[in-house]
Amino acid sequence: MSRIIESPAADLQAGIARDAFVFVHGATMKASLEQFGGLSDWTAFAGSWNDLSVDTYMADGGRYRRRRHAVFAVEAGGSLRRLEHQPHYQSTDYNPIHGGIARWFEPITAGAANGESLATILKFCEAVFGGLAPQIASWKVEVHQFRIEATPGEDGRPTPEGLHRDGVDYVLVLLIDRRNIASGTTSIHAPDGRTLGNFTLTRPLDAALLEDRKVSHGVTPVAPVDPEQPAFRDVLVVTFLNKD
Repeated sequence: MSRIIESPAADLQAGIARDAFVFVHGATMKASLEQFGGLSDWTAFAGSWNDLSVDTYMADGGRYRRRRHAVFAVEAGGSLRRLEHQPHYQSTDYNPIHGGIARWFEPITAGAANGESLATILKFCEAVFGGLAPQIASWKVEVHQFRIEATPGEDGRPTPEGLHRDGVDYVLVLLIDRRNIASGTTSIHAPDGRTLGNFTLTRPLDAALLEDRKVSHGVTPVAPVDPEQPAFRDVLVVTFLNKD
């Protein structure tokens, strides 16, 4: 039985069950999140994207990606516990250009990790994803802060590995901010390569939720609209993996 019995979050859960993904407009996402907690520290939480470190593992030599990372244990019912800082690892089956190595990123700051907004997001995810997989009692949850920067001489590539899966059970991609960029369109694909959907996260809290084992996804590069001004795309990516 679903753990969510009221809209709007129940509608998102139904969409994932039917199509393996949903695109969510920010207003709907905000209402869905607020079923599970508050967002009182949202301004500070979003501001923490201004303090991300350059990703030094980029196989293409690019300096356009900044990130921080944290790992949580999330139990059925929504209890949360941050785990000791650890590397992010993907096999080359899922990430052929960055996989196969333990990548150590700077940890998400205590202020961002311990605040109300992230707790609300994780509880929302556990309710939605846990309702789709009620047999799972405990999840390994990885939280990634990404800033993709674009300059006149270098487009930003949100998914340099191309069309891919993350090697987990479920994924949330949540837009935090978007400044002075063109493109950044997300596409969702079936295992046989068919395109199932295209959309662009344009406003804060616009989101995509995916059942990673059933679909792959990618995002087109972003370029600055005004080459004289900063240009970036800030997202929060949360992945849920069965720990059992």
